[in-house]
Amino acid sequence: MKKLMLLTVVAVFGLTSGFAQSYSAGVTVGLPIGDAGDLYTFNVGIDLDALWDISEEFEAGVATGYNHSVLDSDLNGDDFQYIPLAGAARYSASDDFVLGADLGYAIAVGDGDGGFYYRPMVGYNVSENTQITASYRGISVDGGSFSTVNLGVNFGL
Repeated sequence: MKKLMLLTVVAVFGLTSGFAQSYSAGVTVGLPIGDAGDLYTFNVGIDLDALWDISEEFEAGVATGYNHSVLDSDLNGDDFQYIPLAGAARYSASDDFVLGADLGYAIAVGDGDGGFYYRPMVGYNVSENTQITASYRGISVDGGSFSTVNLGVNFGL
């Protein structure tokens, strides 16, 4: 099942590559909160977006990446890793600020469960190709949730 989902990610990005007008890649660091904060110490991730213009202020497309949350050293078990596969929407509130959201499914890598993935975010454009982001990532799983608050930087490609 996980191989099928990963193949779907590759296929979606392959199909949209001829139509997308902008690509971005970024890195994030975050702190697990809520249920996840009791078990994990920090989160690092890579974000990839392919977006196309819907209007002058609005873009939509697909988002994926990789996130890795490190288990507290006092606990036994594995780190939690996942690959999000999501639809992405971005709204330029001004020349400097962007509001956005990603909605989709988080595919667990290794042990753990995937689930509904959501990521509201706000971005500040430092330059034409560089954006500082703040976001909340959540994964709804049976019996709970996995959440992080994140800071990152995205680079236009």
